[in-house]
Amino acid sequence: MARKRRTELPGGESSESQEAGSGHGGVQRSPAQQQPQSQQQQPQQQGGYQEAGRGLAPQRGAYGGRGGGRTAPQQYYGGPPEYQQGQGSGGQQYSRGGAARRGAFVGGREAPSAGGPSRPPAPELHQATQSPYQAVMTTPSSYGASSSTQAPDPLQISEVTEHIQDLSIQQEVTPGQHMQPASSKSLRYPLRPGKGTYGSKCVVKANHFFAELPDKDLHQYDVSIIPDVTSRGVNRAVMEQLVKLYRESHLGRRLPAYDGRKSLYTAGPLPFDYKEFNITLLDEEDAPGGARREREFKVIIKHASRADLHHLGMFLQGRRADAPQEALQVLDIVLRELPTARYSPVGRSFYSPDLGRRQPLGEGLESWRGFYQSIRPTQMGLSLNIDMSSTAFIEPLPVIDFVAQLLNRDVSARPLSDADRVKIKKALRGVKVEVTHRGNMRRKYRISGLTSQATRELTFPVDERGTMKSVVEYFQETYGFVIQHTQWPCLQVGNTQRLNYLPMEVCKIVEGQRYSKRLNERQITALLKVTCQRPKERELDILRTVSHNAYAADPYAKEFGIKISEKLAQVEARVLPAPWLKYHDSGREKDCLPQVGQWNMMNKRMVNGGTVNSWICINFARNVQDGLAHSFCHELAQMCMTSGMAYNPQPVLPVLSGRPDQVERVLKARFHDVMTKLQPHKRELDLLIVILPDNNGSLYGDLKRICETDLGIVSQCCLQKHVFKMSKQYLANVSLKINVKVGGRNTVLVDALSRRIPLVSDQPTIIFGADVTHPHPGEDSSPSIAAVVASQDWPEVTKYAGLVCAQSHRQEIIQDLYKTWNDPQRGTMHGGMIKELLISFRRATGQKPQRIIFYRDGVSEGQFYQVLFYELEAIRKACASLEPNYQPTVTFVVVQKRHHTRLFANNHSDRNSVDRSGNILPGTVVDSKICHPTEFDFYLCSHAGIQGTSRPAHYHVLWDENKFSADALQSLTNNLCYTYARCTRSVSIVPPAYYAHLAAFRARFYMEPETSDSGSMTSGAVPGRGGGAGARTTRVPGVNAAVRPLPQLRENVKRVMFYC
Repeated sequence: MARKRRTELPGGESSESQEAGSGHGGVQRSPAQQQPQSQQQQPQQQGGYQEAGRGLAPQRGAYGGRGGGRTAPQQYYGGPPEYQQGQGSGGQQYSRGGAARRGAFVGGREAPSAGGPSRPPAPELHQATQSPYQAVMTTPSSYGASSSTQAPDPLQISEVTEHIQDLSIQQEVTPGQHMQPASSKSLRYPLRPGKGTYGSKCVVKANHFFAELPDKDLHQYDVSIIPDVTSRGVNRAVMEQLVKLYRESHLGRRLPAYDGRKSLYTAGPLPFDYKEFNITLLDEEDAPGGARREREFKVIIKHASRADLHHLGMFLQGRRADAPQEALQVLDIVLRELPTARYSPVGRSFYSPDLGRRQPLGEGLESWRGFYQSIRPTQMGLSLNIDMSSTAFIEPLPVIDFVAQLLNRDVSARPLSDADRVKIKKALRGVKVEVTHRGNMRRKYRISGLTSQATRELTFPVDERGTMKSVVEYFQETYGFVIQHTQWPCLQVGNTQRLNYLPMEVCKIVEGQRYSKRLNERQITALLKVTCQRPKERELDILRTVSHNAYAADPYAKEFGIKISEKLAQVEARVLPAPWLKYHDSGREKDCLPQVGQWNMMNKRMVNGGTVNSWICINFARNVQDGLAHSFCHELAQMCMTSGMAYNPQPVLPVLSGRPDQVERVLKARFHDVMTKLQPHKRELDLLIVILPDNNGSLYGDLKRICETDLGIVSQCCLQKHVFKMSKQYLANVSLKINVKVGGRNTVLVDALSRRIPLVSDQPTIIFGADVTHPHPGEDSSPSIAAVVASQDWPEVTKYAGLVCAQSHRQEIIQDLYKTWNDPQRGTMHGGMIKELLISFRRATGQKPQRIIFYRDGVSEGQFYQVLFYELEAIRKACASLEPNYQPTVTFVVVQKRHHTRLFANNHSDRNSVDRSGNILPGTVVDSKICHPTEFDFYLCSHAGIQGTSRPAHYHVLWDENKFSADALQSLTNNLCYTYARCTRSVSIVPPAYYAHLAAFRARFYMEPETSDSGSMTSGAVPGRGGGAGARTTRVPGVNAAVRPLPQLRENVKRVMFYC
């Protein structure tokens, strides 16, 4: 057999690092050169900017229309009289595709093609000053709203759904490289404008453990290992042997910490600046004859620099602006040394079958328990963040048993189909196995593929003359091993130049290999069951882990003088009150104060009921009879009317049953029939109701793609199980979704109507949400999908129009925020998502936004700089392309859910400080102690827990020209979480960011279907947030391979909340 050239420790560490952009693709100005505009800026002239491209969005109150300019009637509520009169010109008509105009003209002038006039340079650090506004709460008499039984926010359904990213598809970030490099030219993020004071004070515990800053002289050494090895496991083995042999004699008794690559760190200098060592390692595999092969390495250690802990101390005290990343990296590596040797490292987590019972996940996988560990600079000083974690590993089974589990059948019963072979090959490629037919000689190989022929047909040359022998004969004669499954393919192992064949039945999977590909829904459900822990249990597990890790006895921590507290950090927090919500004046309850993050629709009517005059139903579920489908549609219509919609109880055509495998033909034929009936009366189809089988494969995605990008229909899908039950609760939830899809509003903030929201109500303000979702692991060529939504009403800020685009694989920066292109007739054209949404806002409200609040989801710390630099510049250019000197003030806030900070009640028994799930109360905000030493960030738990431990959202302000106070931004963010359209609960992240995620997730269905055996998610599934794993790139857009664009959303679809 050919010898495998490289070796690796079990579960070898990730070697991926996040790629930082090197250029900035023609960006001309850094945000640091732009002067923050005054918050008191006078509104500019209201001469409207025009759209360069298609007709876009309606006036306020005309959201249901499309095509021929029909406008839906607006139902007003008991707001102030000046609001009821409406603003801007009424009755604007739309067309599906107006003529594009060149650039943007204002009063006959063409807008500049570049980013507008430059501003005088601003000081490098800009302080967001205290806002003069104070949040004023309205307190109408309480109606004692009963607690909701509405369907929960999908982001909260078993809070642990969000753990999927941490569990099964963790980004394997190289430790120490997740934060941006310090640079003298770095952007300066806003300083904290003081701490918030609003809300009722309380104390919570956080899973942060104080780490005493060592008083040591840290040195960095460059390490070269020759020959070069790609495996960090082998590098570590070489260095471990070197330290064992030479610590006393040559290393001055120092115990160095090693990053597994090119850097070595010591507490104090080594006795040399440059030295070479020769190290011999015994190969982990046995050589022929039983002897283990020796491998020779030359190691060169050369002094590189001193890591300055003084600067880190100053940074933690707030006396230095940029974090000294190298010092943090050293401490992180030191604290990872011992667990790396003990456990299987994956990214920043460590797993072991000894850290908790392993649980089967099905199809040859099992879950391992582990913990996440990261050192972070905080206001209390250095902090070690520890959290519990689980992920999927491949069970160490004989390969035959693994395949039987994978295919879920008796493998000897029938031969393998082509689909079986594809599935086996995908699951086993890259997996390490050991042979079992040679006694104690357990040689290890990595699988590269499967043979195309059965084992009984395989032959190979045994000598120079080309004498051929069959694999079956060879194993019988050489090892006395009789191959049973001769009809099966062999495993191909070794390198591609010299492939070797191993029958599956002589191979066993090596223990400790993480499964990094996409899990199916059953496996995700099994993994979530394992990880779902009540807050009290999770807190105890974290404390046990810290105790078990025994940092006080860790030789590396001792060597470097790092001391870790064993107590959870106690943190001052505040609970922000829930906002009053406005409902329609015709309902018995005209407004509502949510209780513990939830309320219900009893005795309430939607504040703006949408209109559904013309609708049809198509039934793709064979088990649902036409009579039942008709009854269901009738009940749904009644619920919509009860809730405040103008809903015609009669469909345009009777319910039609269709075959799922003919979805496109059925949809197009029925659309043709219904439009033939409606068009003579100048009417449009307002809504399509679709009944789907519970397990519908790709049907849901195909249907949404055809409706939203081809036919221009707003649709509502319902699973057959809900049709059979027909519960009032379900119908009420569906009516909330239908209302916003046809242009209505479910509720608005009372403070929005009475113009009392600081830095939103005083002048026209648009709130954006943006997110990028990445393909699942293993999908190497699929594009990433960006989505941007923007509020289309002011002062209510409740309706959001959405746009989507495909972009380069794993590209995190949104490429289509602003773009230019050359038109042969009209010259340079300007467009992009920001411009289109600004024009849409103008058409809907009659106002130009004077202020932009941009909530950006899904950005890790290492990407802050590139995302801010590129996307803020794109916003600037989009505004300037609409009108010269048009530069509304911008606040850019990153929303993070994929972090490991957890907050626990100080006393789990105190019923006044926990919700029904045992979690901290909704509205709990923390901006001290565990937050950034100087920058403007906060943790907000805006939702009530359901299962498991709630994860607070982390908001980090990267740019703030609007000069928000801590109270103003925290209250705005918390209050917006109560305006989410799909349920009567406050949600866990601010709705614009949530809507952007939903829109991006929806747009993945618009891509042409790919041949894949993984299947697509069904409509009943809860999408995991963030999509995939692996390092995301922050390369400047425009480089690399062209991405096939998504089909365009139809105009009438993009201006309503189609993604809900």
